[in-house]
Amino acid sequence: MKLYNSLTRTKDEFETHEPGKVKMYTCGPTVYHFAHIGNLRSYIMEDVLEKFLRYDGYEVKRVMNITDVGHLSSDGDTGEDKMLKGAKREQKTVMQIAEFYTNAFFDDCKKLNIKRPDVVEPATNCIPEFIELVSKLLDTGYAYEAGGNIYFDTSKLQQYYVFHNFDEEDLAVGVREGVEADDNKRNKTDFVLWFTKSKFDDQELKWESPWGIGYPGWHIECSGISIKHLGDTLDLHCGGIDNAFPHHTNEIAQSEAYLGHPWCKHWFHVLHLNTSSGKMSKSKGEFLTVSLLEEKGYDPLSYRLFCLQSHYRKSLVFSFENLDNAQQTYNKLIARVAALSEEGTVDEAAFAELKAKFKEALDNDLNTSLAITALYDVLKADTNDATKRALIGSFDEVLGLSLLEKAAALNAQQDVPVEGAEEIEAMIAARTEAKKAKNWAEADRIRDELKAMGIILEDTPQGVKWKKA
Repeated sequence: MKLYNSLTRTKDEFETHEPGKVKMYTCGPTVYHFAHIGNLRSYIMEDVLEKFLRYDGYEVKRVMNITDVGHLSSDGDTGEDKMLKGAKREQKTVMQIAEFYTNAFFDDCKKLNIKRPDVVEPATNCIPEFIELVSKLLDTGYAYEAGGNIYFDTSKLQQYYVFHNFDEEDLAVGVREGVEADDNKRNKTDFVLWFTKSKFDDQELKWESPWGIGYPGWHIECSGISIKHLGDTLDLHCGGIDNAFPHHTNEIAQSEAYLGHPWCKHWFHVLHLNTSSGKMSKSKGEFLTVSLLEEKGYDPLSYRLFCLQSHYRKSLVFSFENLDNAQQTYNKLIARVAALSEEGTVDEAAFAELKAKFKEALDNDLNTSLAITALYDVLKADTNDATKRALIGSFDEVLGLSLLEKAAALNAQQDVPVEGAEEIEAMIAARTEAKKAKNWAEADRIRDELKAMGIILEDTPQGVKWKKA
């Protein structure tokens, strides 16, 4: 498998520290509000990657954090804690907010067929681990105390900007327009490991530490949680491209300073979901959620298909017109699967040949667009329906589109007696005869009359199928 590595900026052969085993870490949500569908694009693509690794024979242990403290509204360690912001908005405690939106996040994941990671760890569960990590960084000279906070000293590193070939002046944290500089920092790229003097009088979550009462910075939690559950090396770290700098950059800095050796082999970043006006974000008010899509009549899995039709390293433009197209494609795909016979035996040679094309697509930097093409190649293939169904079920272990389940539900729906079914069947038979006689106007008239009755027709190789709209 070749997978693009953000650290080397090349497609690398995917290798792990221990053959056949993958230690995988995913940056989880900050649970102060619902996840928007832009956030969820990253989790869909990470889910496909995990499922493909398992499909390919790897033993995967995937860990995800839940940020329920310490994530401020600015990269420069300024602004309001996002959790506190959510608590104020809804007049609840921070932990009530965290529980509600954690559950909401995983409800959305379930609707999108995103597998729950093997380990899900809230940051507030790991305060001792964060304190131990910060203490060692202080002891070894990688951190310092100033103005009541503990900072990581980036000047101690040979290289800080590991994901980009930029000069130091080009990417200064905390000095961008609209971001207040922190005068306590020795270097403008330094970042907070632990706040011992809260900027906020009403900060709800604080803990005892060797440096006084305080709370962790955002970046330290992912290092602490990863090391706690996956040890001192990591094979694969995932996240949205907006996390590459400064969050993942800071993770690498503090983790390798703490461990004393290289930490993570491979970095996987998913690009943004954009609207016509730019990046989708909560702050802009472009706040599309899975629940909102459902309210508008969309199947969440049509959004999953929409994401799979594009490569994860390309920005994807969302519009309802594009989603309409994806939903139509998804419905037609289900109908084609539903039309396949369940009888017969699998042709093992054809199965192996078509599966190889699917695997080849995903081995090439997780090319889900080509994997969808391989799925259509199965439907068009010169092999029997039993083989096609077996391949669709196999591919769906990775794609997560529930094709066989949805097809079975569609067939069951068509098998339910409908009032006036005999009349409907007679009209369909009359339409078939009209088509044979090339009386297209009569065939279209009957189809339109059935549509007005709430009956949707689909012409398949096995004959006409119909269902209630």
